[in-house]
Amino acid sequence: MNAQAPTEAKPRDREATRQRLLAAARDLFAEHGYERVTVRMIAAAADANIALVGRYFGSKAGLFGEVLAGEPTITRVIGGDPAGLPRRLGEYTAQRMHSDPESPILRSLERSAGDPEIQELVRERLRNSIMGPLSAHLEGDDAHARAHLATAVFLGIGTMRRLLGPEIPTPADVDRITAVYEACLRPGRPPAEAPATRTPPRPG
Repeated sequence: MNAQAPTEAKPRDREATRQRLLAAARDLFAEHGYERVTVRMIAAAADANIALVGRYFGSKAGLFGEVLAGEPTITRVIGGDPAGLPRRLGEYTAQRMHSDPESPILRSLERSAGDPEIQELVRERLRNSIMGPLSAHLEGDDAHARAHLATAVFLGIGTMRRLLGPEIPTPADVDRITAVYEACLRPGRPPAEAPATRTPPRPG
């Protein structure tokens, strides 16, 4: 029964239990959001001892992080011909104007991103799944700063959709968003040399 202390299981049984906990957590987080799901709910749905959540994942936040790590990312959009990256990002971002993320867990993440328990997980997710791969795909010393700006544009579209509702993008919208990404991802230029100061001639 769940109230009893967990006994040591065989490796195959441990992995099976771990996968059940992950599956139950994914379903519950997707349905209710991070804040409303308890460890007890997850253990009951997985037919597992509640203590095993702590043993296998450390905490509810750790379990959420494991679930999040298995979700799709936009790396498939980032990869490919660097010259076409702004257009690919523009098209993908325009889709987000009209639709939620494909994954219910990512939808849950958008709703729960402000929760103190998972703020660091959110930052890590952004670094590992968007900013890091994007920065690695760019050339130049300012790659990180350019990736940071492009990520801000990407996240801003999602915020607007949540606040104002979905909006069907037009081809012109895609062109505009692509132009924004082109500006964000363009390598920085060295500062222009200041014009030499000319000494005015002395009178007489």
